[in-house]
Amino acid sequence: MSSDEKTGNVSVKTDSVHDGAPGLRNADDALLAELGYKAEFKREFTMLETIAFAFSIMGVVASVSSTFSFPLVTGGHVGMVWGWLIPCFFVMAVAASMAELVSSMPTSAGLYYFSAKLAPPKYAALASWITGWANITGQITLVCSIDFTCAQMITSAITVGSDGAIVMSEGATYGILLAILFCHGLVCSAATSILARLNLFYVLVNVGTTVAAIVALLVCSGDNKVSTKDAFTMFENNTGWINNGWAFLLAFTSPMWTLTGYDSAAHISEEVAGAQRSAPIAILVGVAGTQALGWLLFIAASFATQSVSDLLTTELPLPMGQLFLNVLGKRGMLTIWSFIIVVQFVTGAAQGVDASRVVFAFARDNALPGSRWWKRINPRTQTPVNAVWFVMVGAALCGLLGFSVAALSSLAGASVIGLYVSYATPIFLRITSGRNKLVPGSFTLGKWYMPVGIVAVSWVCFIVVLLFFPSFETVTAQEMNYSVVIIMGVFAFAAISWVVDAHKWFHGPIRNIDGTSSPSETKEL
Repeated sequence: MSSDEKTGNVSVKTDSVHDGAPGLRNADDALLAELGYKAEFKREFTMLETIAFAFSIMGVVASVSSTFSFPLVTGGHVGMVWGWLIPCFFVMAVAASMAELVSSMPTSAGLYYFSAKLAPPKYAALASWITGWANITGQITLVCSIDFTCAQMITSAITVGSDGAIVMSEGATYGILLAILFCHGLVCSAATSILARLNLFYVLVNVGTTVAAIVALLVCSGDNKVSTKDAFTMFENNTGWINNGWAFLLAFTSPMWTLTGYDSAAHISEEVAGAQRSAPIAILVGVAGTQALGWLLFIAASFATQSVSDLLTTELPLPMGQLFLNVLGKRGMLTIWSFIIVVQFVTGAAQGVDASRVVFAFARDNALPGSRWWKRINPRTQTPVNAVWFVMVGAALCGLLGFSVAALSSLAGASVIGLYVSYATPIFLRITSGRNKLVPGSFTLGKWYMPVGIVAVSWVCFIVVLLFFPSFETVTAQEMNYSVVIIMGVFAFAAISWVVDAHKWFHGPIRNIDGTSSPSETKEL
């Protein structure tokens, strides 16, 4: 055992490779072997495709359309413009800290692997266990919430297209959700080379539709736009909360739901050529691009919104659909909405790939019930097809909550909380017990890792508490935010299973490769 392994350090090679893609792939596989895993995927993602994947998974125009109601209720025009911009600075601190970790340890295991390597040896397995379950909870519930919103978008289009004559029931919406999940299961089971090329299409549709939506709102609203002063400074508190400052903070829900999933670059890093450099760049570019386009879209929406109350009282499932209908008319709305539906669909497909890689990696370390099934690689596609369908079935079960508006909204909040807890845990360990354990990769924060990490962890602690609160001060049982129930249920399961049984057999990430790359062998990393 090397001295690095004895001290818990993560050894990383950063030698330059000048012999093209095959050389990069060999270097990537050698680094992965040092981290303890054998190469099981084909490295088909280039840097551009990795950036496209990280960007597409956040689906800016579709995500903004999905969460438009939050800033409308909690701040009106101020909620749209500033409720988006302010969280962006803090989310970038989280993204930068994560990018540093990914550059040092580019493996599909991602966040729970980072936690295991940076925690004190006595608590490494527990830290890995908690991080892994938080991440899987967030991943699967996010697939469900993205695809359920896609189903709602389709029902909105049907309602508008029929001039309100057809209003789809909850059961019909759930049926559409199942169809979307089935399609995503087929897409996500494809070979890595196909998935990599598809992401170039995804990003073109995503960016193109976002730009088209921005231009359409600004141009087609004509003289009906509100003044610049109103667009940036008019505040409306429709929450019932007496404190306007607190009401405004609840507008942060929209950007926090949108700016999730960028850990995807870590989870596909075993399929990326030059992962040590490409993955962190993808995280930073994806987050920054989504933040910039999202803010421009909200500014355009603010100018085009003449009446916040009109949008909040719409009979359509999503207020953004009503805004496009008001500004563009029926035909224009259905045209742009069709493209937004496509964006939401491909966002769900990208998130499905991400979630399946997390399930595969956690099962590879024998952390899931039935791990031997979920860690299998399909010999034809060389992708974890079983893990893909595990995710789709899990998302379908979560979708049953869609028969309750409060439960579905709580599920979306739980996905954000689960993911950000899993983001913050290894960052917290990096600035505490892991200060001297990380061997920097191609991207490093240098001496800034400490202040950036402190900002990132502090922000996540704040936003997690915020997301547990309902949007309204006075709520009924049907309007309550039950995300705390979902999250505490998962953590209670993880804690009880750890105390009762898991601590006996789960010891953190395990090696499946020996020093000479011979057949797999199960050893604790």
